[in-house]
Amino acid sequence: MSTVEAICISKKKGIPKSAIEQATFQVGFGIVNDAHGGDWHRQISLLAGESIDRVKKILPQLSQGAFAENIITRGLDLTTVAVGDRVQIGADIVLEITQLGKKCHDDGCAIKKATGDCIMPREGIFAKVLQGGTARPLDTIMLEPRNTTSE
Repeated sequence: MSTVEAICISKKKGIPKSAIEQATFQVGFGIVNDAHGGDWHRQISLLAGESIDRVKKILPQLSQGAFAENIITRGLDLTTVAVGDRVQIGADIVLEITQLGKKCHDDGCAIKKATGDCIMPREGIFAKVLQGGTARPLDTIMLEPRNTTSE
């Protein structure tokens, strides 16, 4: 079973996020009280805990939210995700994948400067909220591939 390992937010853009005990996901915005929320295609960012584990071998002091990720997943293979797929968190929340990876800011984040690499541009997944609700760490998370049979 795949789960939400952590949910993280920040009050400002450009800084690491901090883990919280629960989050409210709002349609057309993202996570309430997160600086990246708004009416755009990157309301929510997801990163696999397994990817973060690889970086922690070099930087063991990394905390949750260090990559400015909103949701850390565990047991969900994000390498198989495509734009248009949906992710369900718990019973209520539905996200639609809108972007895979992103360009790094300027010369890269502090992690890239320390290690020579950053996983977020390659492995970060971005989504918008289609159906809102409240989520907590350890909630189930499930990938729903888009229907490709009618295309």
